[in-house]
Amino acid sequence: MSPTLSGARRTRSPEGPAQLDAIFSALAHPARRAMLARLALGPASVTELGAPLEMSQPAVSKNLKVLEQAGLIVRGRDAQWRPCALRPEALELADEWMGAFRQTWEARLDRFGAYLEETRPPEARAGGKSRRSDQTDKE
Repeated sequence: MSPTLSGARRTRSPEGPAQLDAIFSALAHPARRAMLARLALGPASVTELGAPLEMSQPAVSKNLKVLEQAGLIVRGRDAQWRPCALRPEALELADEWMGAFRQTWEARLDRFGAYLEETRPPEARAGGKSRRSDQTDKE
C-alpha cells in the first residue's frame, strides 16, 4: 500500500498498454531508477531526491514529472515541503506483465533441461545428480 501524503495530487495515469509503455520508458533512465530506489525507503522531498544525482533542480523536476505521469509516484504539498512517494501498484503492473514471460521461459528451460537429461549418456546419469538439482540443493 502506498503512503498517503496530505495534499497529494494524483495525475491520471494511463491505462493498459499505454501505462506499461510509460512505466518502462520511465524506468529506462538511471536517474529515475535511483529516485525510485530512494522512494522505496519512504517519502522524500524533491531536494532529497536530487541531491545524490548531481543534476539541476529543473532536471530533477522533469524526471519526477515523468515518474508521476507513468503513475510510479505521487507528489504532495505540505506547506513548503513537496514530498514524493512511491506508488508500488504501478511496479506490480509491470511485474505482472513480465511474470507471463517469466513463466513461459521457466517452462521452456525446464523442458530443455529434461531434454538434456534424456539425451545424456547413461553412464553420466547413473548415480549422479543433475546440475539443476545441485543448484536446488544450495537454495
